[in-house]
Amino acid sequence: MIERYTREPMARVWTEQARFENWWKVELAVLEARAARGEVPADAVERIRNSARFTVEEIHEIEADVQHDVIAFLTVVAKHVGSESRYVHQGLTSSDVVDTAFALQIKQASRLLLDDVAALRVILARRALEFRRTPVVGRTHGVHAEPTVFGLKFALWADEFARHEKRFFEALDRVLVGKLSGAVGNYGHTDPDLEDAVMERLDIGTAPISSQIVGRERHAEFLSLLALIGTTVEKIATEIRHLQRTEVGEAFEPFGQKQKGSSAMPHKRNPILCERLCGLARLLRGYAMTGLENVALWHERDISHSSAERVIFPDACIALDYMLHVLIRVLDGLEVHPERMQQNFNQTRGLLASERVLLALTESGWTREEAYAHVQRAARAVQADGTMFLDELLKDKDVTALLGRERLPGLLHVEPRYDMADRVLRRLGILED
Repeated sequence: MIERYTREPMARVWTEQARFENWWKVELAVLEARAARGEVPADAVERIRNSARFTVEEIHEIEADVQHDVIAFLTVVAKHVGSESRYVHQGLTSSDVVDTAFALQIKQASRLLLDDVAALRVILARRALEFRRTPVVGRTHGVHAEPTVFGLKFALWADEFARHEKRFFEALDRVLVGKLSGAVGNYGHTDPDLEDAVMERLDIGTAPISSQIVGRERHAEFLSLLALIGTTVEKIATEIRHLQRTEVGEAFEPFGQKQKGSSAMPHKRNPILCERLCGLARLLRGYAMTGLENVALWHERDISHSSAERVIFPDACIALDYMLHVLIRVLDGLEVHPERMQQNFNQTRGLLASERVLLALTESGWTREEAYAHVQRAARAVQADGTMFLDELLKDKDVTALLGRERLPGLLHVEPRYDMADRVLRRLGILED
């Protein structure tokens, strides 16, 4: 991922140095497990631990000749360890180390992403409470529909991220697994007990069966989850972009004192952060598609997945980490304009009460079809002539005869159901009793 969209803590997880360090964690865990079984002298393991060294530069230099990164890594380690390096990588194939270490990297990246999600949920809950008494017009198809509470938008997003958090832990159970089943998954020179002992030391699960690699549908699921979370980020960003439009003007992403919106038009205040989030969400969906393509490999494996994973996993984790932090910044600093919400609330001149009138007519004896026709006719007159909904209803003698002229003004006084909004917030655990 380019530096512009990279945060250092997540970037460190995916450096080559970190990759090789995780390889060594796996190799060392195998040595320790073998020593516990009496297959390797315990003092030899201690000497290997103390003498093993490697640098990225050394590994690259060897790899330039051998064209195999794991062999290059082992060659450099052996140079520092000496004759006891014969115990290192004993009975293993490259993917035993690479796939198991890959799970360790995913675990490290996931901790950061889960921290991001938790922080985001806190902000969403806080803002849901902050605006639980702020009326706003609800829109469907971009058109004014009925009154609602602005805080419910945040509550809806908080609930969605709660589901993502649950999905994340469920997916980690499946993706955080390693394997030591050898070159074609037949335990030719290892055994399942050793495999279990190593994974226990590394604090990850064991793939109960594998070929030369861990099944890539696990990794495809993880990438798909990141894309799904990114799509929720995009959903929120898209909503804010709409709310920031000149015609709406109800909420605005943060805008610094020295910030500029346009090189040509000084008045512009563009939702650039939210637009950036929408663009990055497209990348995540692309990475997920590549992950799906990585599932079908030849026989016990090929390495067509490997080159793609070296790009898509770091990029996907770094991009989502960045996106979540930008969204936290946007939501924490979101400028909300209740007075503009009220202006928009009144813009349709009473039409937000159309369903209330429809229900009142049906409850008073009309069929739904008959009531709908009268209400729609009045609404179209309001939209065409700029009149008030109440005035158009009062012109309809059939409506006034059924409901009474005195009752209509009260029917057209609409506001959100704050009590229902509070019940929803309690159900979500955002509002305490």
